[in-house]
Amino acid sequence: MESFQYDLPARPCVALPVRAELWGVVSSGNLEVLVETGPPPDQCRFQVETSAHGFSEVWQAVLEDFVTRHAVGGLSFSIHDAGATPAVVSLRLEQAMQSLKAP
Repeated sequence: MESFQYDLPARPCVALPVRAELWGVVSSGNLEVLVETGPPPDQCRFQVETSAHGFSEVWQAVLEDFVTRHAVGGLSFSIHDAGATPAVVSLRLEQAMQSLKAP
């Protein structure tokens, strides 16, 4: 397993979860995303645990793209990965944001 953390500047999130929210499932080629409130409103934290070694630059690019598209300041994302492709990572993060925005 490889672990790393990214603290990125972000626009404040208006739909902060009251409790932790979980999307996805850890299995071959998939991942789970846990979203919680945490960092200051102008930052977003990503804690990544992955079975795929040597892809930290790819992870950083995917996460930076996500932060530019969404107001996620004040949120902490814990990602447990089992070899998901960047497209699956983006999909799970998008699902999390859509669920947070739902009434």
